[in-house]
Amino acid sequence: MKQLLQQVSGGEIEVVDVPAPKLLAGCVLVRTAASLVSVGTERASSEFARKNLLQKARMRPDLVREVWNKVRRDGVAAALAAVRSRMDQPSAPGYSSAGTVVAVGEGVTDICPGDRVACAGAGHAVHAEFACIPRLLLARIPPDSEVSFDHAAATTVGAVALHGVRTADVKLGDIVAVIGLGLLGQLLVQILKAGGCRVVGMDIDRGRVDLALRLGADAASASSTAFCDACMQQSGGRGADAVLIAAQTTSSDPVNLAAEVARDRAVIVAVGTVGMALERRPFYEKELDFRVSRSYGPGRYDAAYEQKGVDYPIGYVRWTETRNMEAFLQLLADAKVDVGALITHRFPIDQAQSAYDLITGKSQQAFLGVLITYPELAEETRRVTVAWNGKATAVAAAKSVAIGLLGAGNFATSTLLPAAKRVGGVTLVGVCAANGSHSHHTAKKFGFHYSATDEDSLIGDAAINTVVVATRHHLHARQVLAALKSGKHVFCEKPLCLNEDELRDIVRVYEDQQSGGKPLLMVGFNRRFAPLALRLKSFLRGIHEPLALHYRVNAGFIPADHWLNDPEQGGGRVIGEVCHFVDFLTFLVGAAPIEVQAHSLANPGKYSNDNVVSSLRFADGSQGTISYLANGDKSYSKERVEVFGGGAVAVLEDFRRLELVCRGRKQVFRSLWRQDKGHRGEWEAFVAALRTGGDCPLPLAEIVTTMLATFALEESRSSGQPISVGGLQSHRFKE
Repeated sequence: MKQLLQQVSGGEIEVVDVPAPKLLAGCVLVRTAASLVSVGTERASSEFARKNLLQKARMRPDLVREVWNKVRRDGVAAALAAVRSRMDQPSAPGYSSAGTVVAVGEGVTDICPGDRVACAGAGHAVHAEFACIPRLLLARIPPDSEVSFDHAAATTVGAVALHGVRTADVKLGDIVAVIGLGLLGQLLVQILKAGGCRVVGMDIDRGRVDLALRLGADAASASSTAFCDACMQQSGGRGADAVLIAAQTTSSDPVNLAAEVARDRAVIVAVGTVGMALERRPFYEKELDFRVSRSYGPGRYDAAYEQKGVDYPIGYVRWTETRNMEAFLQLLADAKVDVGALITHRFPIDQAQSAYDLITGKSQQAFLGVLITYPELAEETRRVTVAWNGKATAVAAAKSVAIGLLGAGNFATSTLLPAAKRVGGVTLVGVCAANGSHSHHTAKKFGFHYSATDEDSLIGDAAINTVVVATRHHLHARQVLAALKSGKHVFCEKPLCLNEDELRDIVRVYEDQQSGGKPLLMVGFNRRFAPLALRLKSFLRGIHEPLALHYRVNAGFIPADHWLNDPEQGGGRVIGEVCHFVDFLTFLVGAAPIEVQAHSLANPGKYSNDNVVSSLRFADGSQGTISYLANGDKSYSKERVEVFGGGAVAVLEDFRRLELVCRGRKQVFRSLWRQDKGHRGEWEAFVAALRTGGDCPLPLAEIVTTMLATFALEESRSSGQPISVGGLQSHRFKE
């Protein structure tokens, strides 16, 4: 399918062939007929993308601080790599479209193939021939109406306007002023008139003023003085009951003009993006109520609502973003709002570059509503060849590690793939992600032969002998099982799975496969392969008594609604991340943990049980403590390991500095430019085992022990009780 993409660095626009998105549970696959170009949001993002690094830094000092903190913590090389990776990733513009449903995902029961729908959401209703839309981010076009796809494509902006009106709490007969008569402002004028209000508009563009008057405004002006006079005239000298600001500007003039035309105790609502340096005197003297309207209604930015489809009860939240979309579509069906009068340009997807030339001012034409249109019979391709050579690939599969990658997120593209490519004897065959643009970009950047959104076709590809799983955690077990059953070697980024049942299934299938061949199963516990970690391990081999170990992790805060904190997707930070540190302590000790206990710090409301202090007792008598903390400052070092035993001390700081002290002698090893956490080392060991037919560098028994200990830590954190940890054949792991 064709999709419009924009480069974050440089702002270049291109239309590329990418795989159609995968249909996910709770979502609907839509063949797009028309999508609306946001002349505000997309123009602003395009202008930002075209700025150089210095200009971007001046506009986003928060990102500059993040980079500087990463330089201090991880080194210059790591920081530069992270910046390049972020700048290299293209964005997928678009958030308002309309089309026809071609398939519905699991759990969707009230939408059917063939339904005509309007779609919303950045990252979902993108400028592409097909889109995967969560159920609550779409609304059915009234079936018996004559609403066209072109008009329905404006539904998201219409919902923004409706929510702005509701935020202002306007009533029948109110005098309402609208500042800014672009697309959003023109919709506000019509919606307010449909609701029985008297409307006064203002815009510096005379043509937009005339259009507002034709669409029903009671008065409108291109002059702020005339605008003030009109507001007073329409209100009998009292001033407007409400003022809606639909302008797009960094200036604060619109909000202060709103205060001037508002009556005593009126409501002012910022619907557009404007400066908000309020002049205190008029707001104080009139006791004005200033509000900011957030997007298109309740549910916006709530992952439970938008991604999981958890609707708000109508008795408590009458107008959600979905119901606002439905209401706007009904206004279109009832001919209360005329979108056709607002559409000034249409471009087929092949000519989408012209739409951006228009909204950025390059073509120097006047515009208002800009649409991108799509062919009726777009091809729903699930695999796109980037650089295919069948014969070469077949040879590569026989002689090298031929990789199929599942997942094209930031970790895979910034860390895993660069590490794998540095190792000889690796061929990148196919990459699969639910998002076709991510899959395509990764394939193009790293030299995969094809990109795809169908994981089954990748796992079943005979040219691939090794599957790398780098998707979200809840998918790991299913994908590992599918790859093992296909006889593939597997490299799975941590964690291997989210619970003991999944672990049991993986072990069973793995052992069954061992009888018919020898696929290797590797988990990305990379820290044990770091150069400084190996030096530390060698130092500890001379100690023949139990060790005392402390691993402090300054993990940093992430929001409660982050997918990692979601028990269903990420499993929480203990299972999702602490498993790393359990494995590393087990590696240093050389014995399995037999009992664990974990306690969360009491931080109700702010943290998601992610400040956890864990204790581990090992079979050889060693004691380990893991302090995993989200309540620190991210600019401080992230990881510090201290080991005491046999009259010796070892301190590993952020995998950049190792200090070894024994018999009064101190040795210090440093890595000045680059932090090395062992990602390349784990790939070198894994690839060597595959090419020589050797054993996996991370034995299955150790993988299982680490996962069981991690599950036990999560159980202990919940119960407050110590939990015994069994091994591969323990009673806890048997059926």
